[in-house]
Amino acid sequence: MTSPLTEWARTVVLGTTLADKLRPPPTGPVGEPEPPVRLDGPGRPPELPMRPGREVSVPPNAGMRDPAQRARILHALANHELQAAELFAWALLAFADQPRGFRAGLVAICADEQRHCAAYAARAAALGVAFGDCPVTGHFWNKLDRLATPLGFVCTMGLTFENANLDFAADYAAAARAAGDAETAAILDEVAADEVAHVRFAWTWLAKLAPGEAPADVYARVATAPLGWHRARGARLDVDARRRAGLDDDFIARLDAAAPRRPGGGPRT
Repeated sequence: MTSPLTEWARTVVLGTTLADKLRPPPTGPVGEPEPPVRLDGPGRPPELPMRPGREVSVPPNAGMRDPAQRARILHALANHELQAAELFAWALLAFADQPRGFRAGLVAICADEQRHCAAYAARAAALGVAFGDCPVTGHFWNKLDRLATPLGFVCTMGLTFENANLDFAADYAAAARAAGDAETAAILDEVAADEVAHVRFAWTWLAKLAPGEAPADVYARVATAPLGWHRARGARLDVDARRRAGLDDDFIARLDAAAPRRPGGGPRT
């Protein structure tokens, strides 16, 4: 018999309504290890199919000045968080045999991602764009091969995508605040603060999963192109946020030395 936590994770990954995706985890401690289950991909609400990147256009940070473009940015950010929630639930199933502390961290971060998704979606709706009005990508899901092991998962999700969001969320928040939208800025500030804890989780478990090796060397070995240092940061590197997440000087220096790049390979400015 499967546990309530396992059933919840399956619902988050395979559900076909937003309510399924945002269902909070059951209360209580994480139980004993279970046999791992690898799901091939997510279910999706019919209004949120994942489309190829060439079919999706998201305004740049400068679009925050325009409420219509701001809503489209928030819509895209909601989908980023939806994918993250799905993938942390996926990881709970795929790594169900891992230590209790690792699995408890996955559950807690998944709940944060669900909360972020709901907040972004609600704010976009308040600006006139309902979640599902714009096409969305499956960018994170497209990296599923990079997530096949616990070490690959923390290097890809935590130390690449969430690491980069330490910069992106803060920069979006500053742009929203400059546009006079304090409510959007507050949501982004909260996300940026939560990302510090998420990156700290990944950093902590990288050391546990690859003991005796310099963390920066582990990351370089695991997060190979087209990921890696240049995708783990924004145009502006928030060194203080990395220090609060626990990253060491070597790791931060390698991030600082990397030229930030977009998913398509072009420079990020």
